[in-house]
Amino acid sequence: MTITFITGANKGLGRETARRLVELGHTVLIGARDRARGEEAAAALGARYVPIDVTDDASVSAAAANVREHEGRIDVLINNAGVHGPVGGDPQDLTGADALAVFQVNVIGVIRTTSAFLPLLRRSDDPVVVNVSSGMGSLALTHDPDRPESRVLAPLYTASKAALTMLTTQYAKGLEGLRVNAADPGYTATDLNGHSGFQTVTEGTDAIVALATEGRGAGTGRLVSREGELAWS
Repeated sequence: MTITFITGANKGLGRETARRLVELGHTVLIGARDRARGEEAAAALGARYVPIDVTDDASVSAAAANVREHEGRIDVLINNAGVHGPVGGDPQDLTGADALAVFQVNVIGVIRTTSAFLPLLRRSDDPVVVNVSSGMGSLALTHDPDRPESRVLAPLYTASKAALTMLTTQYAKGLEGLRVNAADPGYTATDLNGHSGFQTVTEGTDAIVALATEGRGAGTGRLVSREGELAWS
């Protein structure tokens, strides 16, 4: 039985990923900061709720201890929790506090969670980490006028996803025995963008689910969309 832990799994991409993986036979652990929403999602999907706030060391450590006590290991860690931060406006109005709030979740939260859960991943025969990144962090896509990524001004979100993509490559190089990849969901209708995306939430989870269910020996250090592997740019 594959045991999968998903952060930010009470709604949006995280919840849909959880639903699909439960259907595929995974034991899914719903990681969420909001207890009421996390418990509701877990009950509805046939999963187990684990409280976690990826911005808080003590909360992340407690979540890892919870899983160690109940399941003893995880096979797949999906770092899905994310925030958008300021959109539009004048970039000169951005503050350090704005940047810290976005990077605390989108980058530092991934580091904090991955480090805490590595001992549990090391107990798996085939450990996998999936970081939910974005084409919004791609230099090529955000400069292509034919792509929706080029028409959004979100300095902190885009910078954080570029950082997360690079972090993925470094983990892939440095964490021997683990597959570490990044997923680009594409422009999906979620709370993060006011449901303006043209993809359904199911379409947006295609790459995440594919990376979470690949067989042993699949590649590492990749950025994958629902259309296939993307070049690092």
